[in-house]
Amino acid sequence: MTDTFTTTKGRKIAYNLTEGQGPAVVFLGGFKSDMAGTKAVFLEDWAKNQGRAFLRFDYSGHGESSEAFEDGCIGDWFEDACEAIELIDGPLVLVGSSMGGWISLQIARAHPERVAGLVGIAAAPDFTEDGFWANFTPEQKAELAHEGKVALPSDYGDPYIITKRLIDEGRDRLVLRTPLSLPFAVRFLQGTADTSVTTATAIQLLDHADSPDMRLTLVDGADHSFSAPDCLPLITQAIEDVTLRFAMD
Repeated sequence: MTDTFTTTKGRKIAYNLTEGQGPAVVFLGGFKSDMAGTKAVFLEDWAKNQGRAFLRFDYSGHGESSEAFEDGCIGDWFEDACEAIELIDGPLVLVGSSMGGWISLQIARAHPERVAGLVGIAAAPDFTEDGFWANFTPEQKAELAHEGKVALPSDYGDPYIITKRLIDEGRDRLVLRTPLSLPFAVRFLQGTADTSVTTATAIQLLDHADSPDMRLTLVDGADHSFSAPDCLPLITQAIEDVTLRFAMD
């Protein structure tokens, strides 16, 4: 059954929390995705079978949570995530998919004392700047300046409405421009057929971040969703890897 909490900014956040042993696993979803997605539900079922604590939730403007998607930005969703993890005591294993990978890196930077390990699935750090803005045409940049938003085609249905606020505020959240310390085990998973996040981005992140135990697994032919039957077990294996490292330290 879905529960809700209200953030300090008044946003109502929908979540599902499974009680169990720690470190608790927290799933952070992607841009315009929700907590009913394949990976989130698969991981919840796995956690229940393992007796592991598990949290999945919808950022504001996503899924069952309040607010309009177009009104949100990376900072809002980062704040939602930071308040969501306060539902759990003790150490956390952050599992971030796409945008959730970027947000998990921000959480790790802001609250490293809470993080036991991190798993990034097609992590998309700084995508508002390096993905959207860097690839806008001069006409799209002009439209963004004058209209405050621009529509981009999506492989997942309706066009993405990219707002000027999303781009501008995202510049305050970048993680690839300054040192990024991740003082715990990290596993990044990346598909070679991903058309949203390139393997070059995954390698850049691996080169940039500083961790005592960090690995990148490239899966030939896997797409951005990383939800195929042969991909999902790699996520749970990565969770077990970082948890084991935490237990040994």
